[in-house]
Amino acid sequence: MATRILLSEDEIPRQWYNLAADLPTPLQPPLGPDGKPVSPDMLAPIFPHALIEQEVSSQRWIDIPEEILQYLARWRPTPMHRAYGLEKVLGTPARIYYKNESVSPAGSHKPNTAIAQAYYNKKEGVKRLTTETGAGQWGSALAFSCALIGLECKVFMVRISFDQKPYRKVMMQTWGAECVASPSTETKAGRDALAKDPNTPGSLAIAISEAVEAAVTDPKHETKYSLGSVLNHVLLHQTVVGLETKKQLAKAGEKKVDVVIGCVGGGSNFAGFAFPFVSDKIAGAQIDIIPVEPTSCPSLTKGPFVYDIGDASGMTPLLTMYSLGHNFIPAPIHAGGLRYHGMAPLVSQATNEGLLAPRAIPQLECFESALLFARTEGIIVAPETSHAVACAIQEAKKAKEEGKEKVIVFNLSGHGLLDLKGYQSYMAGELENYVLPDEVIAKNLEEIKDYPKPSLAKTGKW
Repeated sequence: MATRILLSEDEIPRQWYNLAADLPTPLQPPLGPDGKPVSPDMLAPIFPHALIEQEVSSQRWIDIPEEILQYLARWRPTPMHRAYGLEKVLGTPARIYYKNESVSPAGSHKPNTAIAQAYYNKKEGVKRLTTETGAGQWGSALAFSCALIGLECKVFMVRISFDQKPYRKVMMQTWGAECVASPSTETKAGRDALAKDPNTPGSLAIAISEAVEAAVTDPKHETKYSLGSVLNHVLLHQTVVGLETKKQLAKAGEKKVDVVIGCVGGGSNFAGFAFPFVSDKIAGAQIDIIPVEPTSCPSLTKGPFVYDIGDASGMTPLLTMYSLGHNFIPAPIHAGGLRYHGMAPLVSQATNEGLLAPRAIPQLECFESALLFARTEGIIVAPETSHAVACAIQEAKKAKEEGKEKVIVFNLSGHGLLDLKGYQSYMAGELENYVLPDEVIAKNLEEIKDYPKPSLAKTGKW
């Protein structure tokens, strides 16, 4: 009865898996303001060439450089746990496993791509990276990675999280990064947002605009932009998580997985964990693959499949995504990493194809589930991760009702030790559920009604 299923250091995956190679309906191209496809060279002002190559690649397996593997080996492979305590309390016949990404130095899955991005930028002579962060997990991870690899780092942190989570800022500063609240007065995008609403809580879209602007306006041309989610190369780097998980499930003696779960904001943690299983589903495996989002930010469950920009001011290309509209200002829930208006194109295309079954869960149920998990498994999870925990508990109860011995696996994407204010507010009865009204979505989408429309074609197999 192994509680932790471990891999040795030489079992870290040597290649990343690229779902774009296997999607039954191909990914649609990013578009410029003129509606024409963006060429790779148009991305050169903000990304290094190696990452642009990965962004547009249709190659199934991409080799991980040895230098990146050496950095990853500081905490990888991460353990997979059998949730015996949770199973017992729920009285479920299901076997529940979770992949523990909280053991990285930054406390989440985010360094898997931060290390890779810092490495490729450094190799091409970049001196400084700018980025955005919501809850601070991504900003912390990039600050950590830049410290190791030798780059300067500047992070624009969404104002509400900057105020709610001051110790994330301290983490970034400890690793040598500069962290400012977004919107700020340092960029035109920030000043415009503040002029529109001086008391705005901010959004990831605004923070992205600021970070991109700061990169492209560097007079010395020594700065590039780094993104923590959404884009293909970011999701690619995260697939080490799912590839390790498949090896660990085999080690645990599991021949079939029934349910795969991950929380979803922009898509990187979910994709990194689930895409290796999506590959199996495309090949014929019967698996329910569930991306879980907040009811307050329901891009996959309530947003349409559209072309939209990834930021607030149009500095990014038009991408195919399920979107609530790029001017969406999310409610100030504690799961700051899930407060994004859109969804990664690869996750969106897989959802449109029917390969994924998105679900939205309100924050009170998520915190209730997180408390149960903490009191049975011992780990205090991030508010973002609590969505995956809540969904796993729903599925375990369903297995009990059906009398089925299912195998459920979810990604524990990060710990919540710097998110205790959210737990405190929940236990004090100060939190409320919030369901995003349809009329708010409709108003936001009105602004993108004249954008090009993506094809909704799918094979109809799922």
